[in-house]
Amino acid sequence: MVGASLAGLSAARSLRKQGYDGRLVVIGDEPHRPYDRPPLSKEFLAGTIGAADLTLETDDEDLRAEWLLGVRATGLDSAERAVRLADGRAVRADGIVIATGAAARTLPGSEGLAGVHVLRTLDDALALRDALARGGRLVVIGGGFVGAEVASTAYTLGLDVTVVEAAPTALAGPLGETMGHIVSALHADHGVRLLCGVGVKGLGGEHRVDAVLLEDGRSIPADIVVVGVGARPCVEWLEGSGVALDNGVKCGADGRTSLAGVVAVGDCANWYDPRVGAHRRVEHWTGARERPDAAVAALLAWGAVEPGVPRPPYFWSDQYGVKIQFAGHAAGADSVTIEEGAPDDRNVLAVYRRAGRPVAVLGMNQPRLFTRWRKQLAVATS
Repeated sequence: MVGASLAGLSAARSLRKQGYDGRLVVIGDEPHRPYDRPPLSKEFLAGTIGAADLTLETDDEDLRAEWLLGVRATGLDSAERAVRLADGRAVRADGIVIATGAAARTLPGSEGLAGVHVLRTLDDALALRDALARGGRLVVIGGGFVGAEVASTAYTLGLDVTVVEAAPTALAGPLGETMGHIVSALHADHGVRLLCGVGVKGLGGEHRVDAVLLEDGRSIPADIVVVGVGARPCVEWLEGSGVALDNGVKCGADGRTSLAGVVAVGDCANWYDPRVGAHRRVEHWTGARERPDAAVAALLAWGAVEPGVPRPPYFWSDQYGVKIQFAGHAAGADSVTIEEGAPDDRNVLAVYRRAGRPVAVLGMNQPRLFTRWRKQLAVATS
């Protein structure tokens, strides 16, 4: 098991649940036991919960696993069926689960400049939490969900917050322009500045950041900068291994890779989606939790399992006290209609359709209706 976060832990659990009783080794480049990432930008960043509250393992859980933490995988030797580690060791295995996740993209030129943060790991969150506790002016580069959650949390902590988004509409990628505009209006509702349609040229400051320089010539004063411009799959260690790579690890509908006995799960895995006849890399908590069951089944019975159709991807976000839930793929829709609520109240249930058939659903403070529509969506797209 290469990767010790949610996807790797879920795969390890699934292996034991599906009857595997042999040696199980879990390799992780972070020194921490598996922890939950979604609260990092919300409750943990706000200081309302601690690191102990993030643990994903139960007190009585015993996977009978060997944990190799704080060591990075550097290569996969397919001939030897061995994972090579940065400390010189090699772990040989009959079956391998790739769950190395993704790493936050950084802003070129920001290396070594104090006050510039990304948010992906527990250590990232600890550093950012300490910075926010000192107050000041925060500029978030990137208006996606992580950036929006950081902005929301910083707002509750009393910071002066600006969000800069290069696209004309924030959240248009995952939600489409119409609903992206409605959801991102939460920033303005709370006095957080949202600057869309302008890119970042660079950062000001010699040793510590003091401004974000925009491509239109403006300069935004900043004491703290958070770069939230997406993530890249951590698959460079697999180059030359024979594992097919394409925006992550290219997999079948059950997580099988191009090498027998090797599957991939989580944020690094580019699974085939039979609904649309294309590969998708989905960076969502539910995918990391649910898809390992199918991958493990394929690993334990290579060639003997017919892959099923995975549930539509689902994610949620909490911003400014509003619960946002989304399932499906907005990109496949040719229309979106608000079925319940009013946009001005930030309380809506919207359904995305293609040729009259639902392909996605969005809820803002509509958990009951959303759950009902999510179930309908799973049936409609199966």
